[in-house]
Amino acid sequence: MMTLLKQATEKDTAIHAQHVNVFYNDYQALHQIDLEVKRNQVTALIGPSGCGKSTFLRTLNRMNDQVPGFRVEGNIFIENQQIYDSKIDIVNLRKNVGMVFQRANPFPMSIYDNVAYGPRIHGIKRKKVLDEIVEKSLRYAALWDEVKDRLHASAIGLSGGQQQRLVIARVLAVEPAIILMDEPASALDPIATAKIEELMLELKKSYTIVVVTHSMQQAARVSDQTAFFLNGKIVEFAETKKLFTNPQFQETEDYISGRFG
Repeated sequence: MMTLLKQATEKDTAIHAQHVNVFYNDYQALHQIDLEVKRNQVTALIGPSGCGKSTFLRTLNRMNDQVPGFRVEGNIFIENQQIYDSKIDIVNLRKNVGMVFQRANPFPMSIYDNVAYGPRIHGIKRKKVLDEIVEKSLRYAALWDEVKDRLHASAIGLSGGQQQRLVIARVLAVEPAIILMDEPASALDPIATAKIEELMLELKKSYTIVVVTHSMQQAARVSDQTAFFLNGKIVEFAETKKLFTNPQFQETEDYISGRFG
């Protein structure tokens, strides 16, 4: 176990998955996943539908726990902690590892209250402090200038792209270390997608990002490392430029060249 801990606590490593298997009852969804995610980088997970990339993403903040029949084997270390240890504080884990979903899911309340929701849940009540958190989070999410004059208007009135950036601001408001993104731009138009991609590149200066994407072009544009999943396994994991220009395995080359997927 000491060896595992030493490997998992490398200074530049944010997430270290070791020999991870995931089961839903008798069905095995992930097979022996080994993956090391570097701090302050964007790591993309690519692969065809049903390959296991979203399943893996959801193991990183234990969102699979409530799925009937779910079982995980192996180790996942985040911030030096084995997150499937029975003593782990799951609320704190999900604060530290934020999640942005495929479709924006703003709460049916004001823009301000959406961003202030998490800090309030964690005990912050002073209006001055909340005001600062809301402004800072919206600035980080590149949304402040667009909404600063209508903070108390309903978030539902925002465009799709603005809603997705609002959700990102809501995640940032509780000061996570890691942001998980599951197809964050798949429901957006090209202009809104470009803004989300620009935001990801800016956010990695302060956060570690893991993104699931079906768009290989997006992975190539925003990620530092890419993992190619197929049939619940990682076929190849490498620096993005290397994986796309000089893949080591035929399956990877077939996928990125469009022969299947």
